[in-house]
Amino acid sequence: MMNAKKILIIGLVWPEPTSSAAGTRMIQLVDLFLQNGYDITFASAASKSDFSHDFSGTGVVEQEIQLNDESFNSFLKNLNPQIVLFDRFMVEEQYGWRVQQECPDALRILDTEDLHCLRSARQQSNNQQTEVDLFSDTAKREIASVLRCDLSLIISEVEMKILVEIFKIDASMLYYLPFLEKEITKEAIKNWIPFEERSDFVFIGNFLHEPNWNTVQILKTKIWPSLRKKLPGVNLNIYGSYATQKVLQLDNKNERFFIRGRALEAQETIAKHKILLAPIQFGAGVKGKFIDAMQVGTPSVTTSVGAEAMKGALDWNGLIEDDLTAFVERAAELYQDKSAWLTAQKNGVRIINERYSASHFANGFIATVENLDLTAHRQNNFIGQILNHHTVQSTKYMSLWIEAKNKR
Repeated sequence: MMNAKKILIIGLVWPEPTSSAAGTRMIQLVDLFLQNGYDITFASAASKSDFSHDFSGTGVVEQEIQLNDESFNSFLKNLNPQIVLFDRFMVEEQYGWRVQQECPDALRILDTEDLHCLRSARQQSNNQQTEVDLFSDTAKREIASVLRCDLSLIISEVEMKILVEIFKIDASMLYYLPFLEKEITKEAIKNWIPFEERSDFVFIGNFLHEPNWNTVQILKTKIWPSLRKKLPGVNLNIYGSYATQKVLQLDNKNERFFIRGRALEAQETIAKHKILLAPIQFGAGVKGKFIDAMQVGTPSVTTSVGAEAMKGALDWNGLIEDDLTAFVERAAELYQDKSAWLTAQKNGVRIINERYSASHFANGFIATVENLDLTAHRQNNFIGQILNHHTVQSTKYMSLWIEAKNKR
């Protein structure tokens, strides 16, 4: 029997699936490789937190690594993985050249999570009320990282389109791999909490993520003051990890606006509520909060940026509204209209089962990874080879200088 293939995943952080969708996404990838018989080593230079995923019993080997340190080179040499997966472009910038040096024949995969350059450009445009400018320094770094890798995982079709049409990246270097979800079965639907037994609105999101913090401010100042007048006695419960003082101080019992802090089980928490409210103003990728809401039959009211790329040609599981006055009106109507609410719920089931079912994507992705002819693939990406050549020279000497400095 052939030895199991070795994959090294280098994490920006140790994944925290209860804190963010990025953590959930990483665990889905780990599970996918485990199911296909891979030996996985997960390495990170970050410190663990109380919420880091517990890999014990999974067969995943954990490895703490040092940044700008030659010990990483000997670790690579000994492990000699066939695949190296970088968790976000910043990680590829830090370790990519060492991987290229020690394991030139390893397939290098970049998991973009969401396009950072798109998110930051939209954030800047939102803050300054200017046009979105995609051609930023972040974009130069992120696109260079995409070009240096053999395959980049893209979570949303909108981002695929931007990379191919605006940044002119060859589609063969990109792989569309959205969230990999369990299908929603009739059995699961039977166990959902019915309309009559649910109450209140909910928002959930990691507060370290700027689009989430911005959304909470919009809810507090622009949405909730009018919405609560339309629905007396109804609460808005805000959940999320890493709530700092600036978030906690928004809590106001008289306004029925509650900052609840971390939800240990996001789906269970969302399931008790009637509607997920998320007037997201900027961001990128695919939002884990909506996936969680659909998985438990909770309709969502959001903006076109919030729902971007998620529904394809299907109907949304709730409402998409960019005008904040109409957003309030329509959210209040949906809260009270059982038949519209049930239709929204059904739409969510279709979106998950037709667009995010793991069974639609898993085998195709593994087949691509296993059948990629690296030599031909890299020859087709000569610009990537040029970038790798130059990056190795520049980053290498910077990193070696830091290394030498650290030894003093």
